[in-house]
Amino acid sequence: MKYRNIAWITGLLLLFTLSLKAQDNNKIKFVHPGILNTRASLDLISAQLKAGDTMRTAAYQKVLDFIKDHEYPASFPPTIIVGSNGATSPSKTQIRKDCELVYAFALAWAATGDTNYAQKAIGLLNGWAYAFKDYGLLEGKTNPNQPDLEASWTTPSFVAAAEIIRHYKVKGKSAGWAAADMEQFSKYLVNVKDNYINKIPDYKNNWDASAGYAKMAIGVFLNNDTTYRAGYNLLVKELPNIIQPDGTLPELCVRKDCVHYQYSLAAYTYAAAIAKIQGDNSLWEISSKNISLGYDFMRKAYEQKTGCDYCNLTSRIFPGVEVAYGHYNTDNLKYLRGLQAPLGVPIDNTFLGFTTYTHYKVKGL
Repeated sequence: MKYRNIAWITGLLLLFTLSLKAQDNNKIKFVHPGILNTRASLDLISAQLKAGDTMRTAAYQKVLDFIKDHEYPASFPPTIIVGSNGATSPSKTQIRKDCELVYAFALAWAATGDTNYAQKAIGLLNGWAYAFKDYGLLEGKTNPNQPDLEASWTTPSFVAAAEIIRHYKVKGKSAGWAAADMEQFSKYLVNVKDNYINKIPDYKNNWDASAGYAKMAIGVFLNNDTTYRAGYNLLVKELPNIIQPDGTLPELCVRKDCVHYQYSLAAYTYAAAIAKIQGDNSLWEISSKNISLGYDFMRKAYEQKTGCDYCNLTSRIFPGVEVAYGHYNTDNLKYLRGLQAPLGVPIDNTFLGFTTYTHYKVKGL
């Protein structure tokens, strides 16, 4: 009996070990850089730029213009004061601007190998990683969960820049980001994830979409399968509510503007692009290509054919359109991107920009 018990226990331990190995095998082996851009895509667009490609050069000018038009910060506030429904503060304005600016510097470094661009990007990443402590609320009618949304917007843009600075090399030379600083940036990501993004309410709208996208981006940088999958699963869960089976985006009529539903489209598009880089095409294809149907709805909105006339042909196009066009190549997306290409950044700096530079006619993304 004694030996039978030993054999039984040994068998259980073996099964447990095999189970752990199976879980490990199912974990994602993350590709880096892995937020919208890959090593191959950055190589391609920089080569085209150097060759004088007219389209790529015009699109890259959007990157340089953003750098030129925005002052480099002298300091970084430890507390970000935020308000709802467009209410702002100097710290909120700065972090939104800086998350686009650091990405612009990272793209410029990848394009040129100029170490000044790399150091500027590193300075911004380190500045916020070491200074940030928490969010605060503007006095008045501020949603107490507004910090959760703000963190969901700005964090993926910082991560996209950090992925390039950490993993991309120009002619074999890295950007020179110190290991200790990368560790501090990782702590910053864990802080905003655990204390803000993970606490976002279940509003079944752009809040959920933005949080899912942010978690996926954070998971890539941290090589954290659990965080990545939490973001992915949230997006899958909320997709039928946010982009309905016929493509309708209820936020157009509910929010009565041409912006909020584009937050949802941008978040889903960028999340799908991240997933594709990581070897998973499912978000692009899920529910009979709901994301593509959402952009069909967007075209109707711009032509005022939805019954909710809050868009027109001069309304700002969010740059996710370019990324979606690169994947789906539909006539509706071609039409939308053509209204304002080359695309820069969203007017409120909520989502990554410069997508015409990074994605137009770039195969494989």
